[in-house]
Amino acid sequence: MSSGRMSRLRCNDGPMRARWSAPLMSVGLAAAFGFGMLWVMSARSAHGEEARDVRSGLERGDDRLPRSSHSETGARPSAQSPTSGGGVVDERIILGRSVRGRPIRAEEMGNPASQRRLLLVGCLHGNECAGIAIAKALAAEPSPRNADVWIVFDFNPDGRAVRTRQNARGVDLNRNFPFRWRPIGAPGAEFYSGIRAGSERETRVAIRFIDALRPTISIWFHQHLDVVDLSGGSASVERRYARMVGLQARRLPRYPGSATSWQNHVFPGTSAFVVELPRSLPPRSAERYADAALALVGP
Repeated sequence: MSSGRMSRLRCNDGPMRARWSAPLMSVGLAAAFGFGMLWVMSARSAHGEEARDVRSGLERGDDRLPRSSHSETGARPSAQSPTSGGGVVDERIILGRSVRGRPIRAEEMGNPASQRRLLLVGCLHGNECAGIAIAKALAAEPSPRNADVWIVFDFNPDGRAVRTRQNARGVDLNRNFPFRWRPIGAPGAEFYSGIRAGSERETRVAIRFIDALRPTISIWFHQHLDVVDLSGGSASVERRYARMVGLQARRLPRYPGSATSWQNHVFPGTSAFVVELPRSLPPRSAERYADAALALVGP
């Protein structure tokens, strides 16, 4: 290339840079503005949910665990006085917050001093949330006097908000629990297990809560294989529930880092199992699943 042409390109560099700098600056400003608006909208959404919690009485001071700690045998102290007459409570609390700050809500109903403790989890994967209808149906039941029932509506509110299996950090929470955990995939992959066991805030909320409660029976709803998984707890309990709701009972693969495998390993003598719901769940079916759950801890 001749020195004259090189000189002309150098001379034209200034005008060329000027012609491109303004549009690029506009694009950059627009992108920054768009990102800022998304952040503000997300913050407003989380703030709005918190405000609704305050108005509805769900937000009561700090995030809390079950009111009683356990002895080494797993029993809750009977001296703990109930918060309402007749030994029966019906109370909603917030167990903790998701990555995006959304509340993880729970409801306790029944007798906190009972040795029969049921945990029902409506949703763990954000795109498998038909179980929330069952959780709501159970919450609408009269409080049982012979059992302590805890309902967690949704352990993954960020995933549910955008209908993704994973949480806001792209982690499959049902591969993130600290039993037989192993690295799987990369962020955003369907079964990405996180950088380590228990790396996710929602997982830690669940672990802390379950360790404090020590439920005798736990039911985790997923979709959509139409089966009750023989998950490693009491097969008789799992088969009984399957009969009551009209599903087949069979063993699914033992997935590394799953919630039920962790529970059944850490709390022997209890039973945590998965119920894979159909793709859609009519309201009457939700009531049937809720009634069957209560029957497991009934007379």
